Amino acid sequence: MDMFEFLATHQLVAIICVGIFGLIVGSFLNVVIYRLPIMMERDWRNQCAELLQQPSTTTDNEPIFNLAYPASRCPSCGHHITALENIPLFSYLWQRGKCTACHTTISARYPTIEAISALLAMLTVWQTWHLIDFGLPLLGFVFLTWALLTLSMIDIDHQLLPDAITLPILWLGILLNLLGFYPQVGLYNSVIGAMAGYLSLWSVYMLFKLITGKEGMGFGDFKLLAMLGAWMGWQALPVIILFSSLVGAVVGISLIVIRGQDRNIPIPFGPYLAAAGWIYLLWGDLLVHWYQHMTGIGVT
Repeated sequence: MDMFEFLATHQLVAIICVGIFGLIVGSFLNVVIYRLPIMMERDWRNQCAELLQQPSTTTDNEPIFNLAYPASRCPSCGHHITALENIPLFSYLWQRGKCTACHTTISARYPTIEAISALLAMLTVWQTWHLIDFGLPLLGFVFLTWALLTLSMIDIDHQLLPDAITLPILWLGILLNLLGFYPQVGLYNSVIGAMAGYLSLWSVYMLFKLITGKEGMGFGDFKLLAMLGAWMGWQALPVIILFSSLVGAVVGISLIVIRGQDRNIPIPFGPYLAAAGWIYLLWGDLLVHWYQHMTGIGVT
């Protein structure tokens, strides 16, 4: 019996292994969440300079900046983070949340993302263990979970949902359904889900803009819902839209009333879509039953 077969027959061990790997992935997600928007902004500036026939904003002497380089360092003193200082979650606890060189407090956000990455992955495996086959279908759900976490954090920080994440994950969902990994969805429902996901929010956007003259949401939200439709089929979209809208409305009103936030300041919708999509991924049947009960659709 190889390692893969062993994990397929031992749920608890598989969940623990996924959790440990989730901590490592969470450390990488921190890098993506921080660096990808900066990389995109630099690329946009270069494209604008090229369009305006101006000198490039990037010089030959400018240091390379991508997801792999430069190595992680302390933002205060520039101390290079060693391998022992970069063990997910545990290094932060061992160092008591401070840089070993300058003793500046390190943001608790980094270990929090690592812990959330592990916990969400473990919960995904636990909840879907008996719903789909162990292997690539289950790992696909875990990968989707990490992508949704990354998109949510970037949208919270920058009100941006990068195409570099949404579009490849959208096509991956269609590909996995094409290969028959998710027979409960299928290729037909996946393709229709991607189309309907984009067009539904695009239609709302255009109608809102026509009535008010304002943009109610960004194009990244359309692509995110299309991505969810590609993975879960068009049947999931009404529940995802309803659930994310309700939660978004409650949170938005709360921010205005409790914190006095200016209602003209846009609130990112991506995290609510991502959360609703992930919840549907794990508890879709319960959500459909609740949706039918609330709307009367499909109830006899």
